[in-house]
Amino acid sequence: MILKELKIETWIGDATNCYIIHDEKSNENMVIDPAGDIDKIVDMLNILKGNLKYIYLTHCHGDHTRGVNELKSRCGGKILIHREDSEGLNNKDINLSPYMGLDVIELELDSIVDDNDLIHLGELELKVIHTPGHTKGGTCLFCEKEKCLFSGDTIFRGTWGRTDLPTSSIEDIMNSIVNKIMVLPDDTIIYPGHGKTTIIKEEKPIYLELKPKLW
Repeated sequence: MILKELKIETWIGDATNCYIIHDEKSNENMVIDPAGDIDKIVDMLNILKGNLKYIYLTHCHGDHTRGVNELKSRCGGKILIHREDSEGLNNKDINLSPYMGLDVIELELDSIVDDNDLIHLGELELKVIHTPGHTKGGTCLFCEKEKCLFSGDTIFRGTWGRTDLPTSSIEDIMNSIVNKIMVLPDDTIIYPGHGKTTIIKEEKPIYLELKPKLW
């Protein structure tokens, strides 16, 4: 697997991490959360070569989806998102595009995903983990072979995603992190939707300490 991380400047002062996964044997690519700056993403895809198989959205917020239509029109690829966030793609009150100073975003997805679905990119297998909390349909993608987790806005280095937004919940996000993410191997690398990478082992103390206070 070849992994590229692109920092996409957003309109809320916090760059979004867009990830490109490339399977070397099949030359298939996946783009996770194309937030904008599509020229940069396309340039990297051209360097990697191969075809764009999937455009995966960890959740429906505009700072993760703004570039989807342009990327699909230029490179193809099937748009995937969890069924619980599919409504939010075209609901400005949920995807918050006006709040972020964006035009209203209208997307037509190709397929929905559910918890425990497996997505194949050549010989790579990525497991969908439904992690509600930041949004009700937020997900992470886990690749056991490569020991990595693409966490969207569920968990960041030293903290978790906002829970004061439409369809969000502090109880849900803590349940998601404690029961679905912290159970992964300690050496799993977390690639979040914003900020720097981390690993499961480094994050565990935060949630082990918080759990008695929240339950």
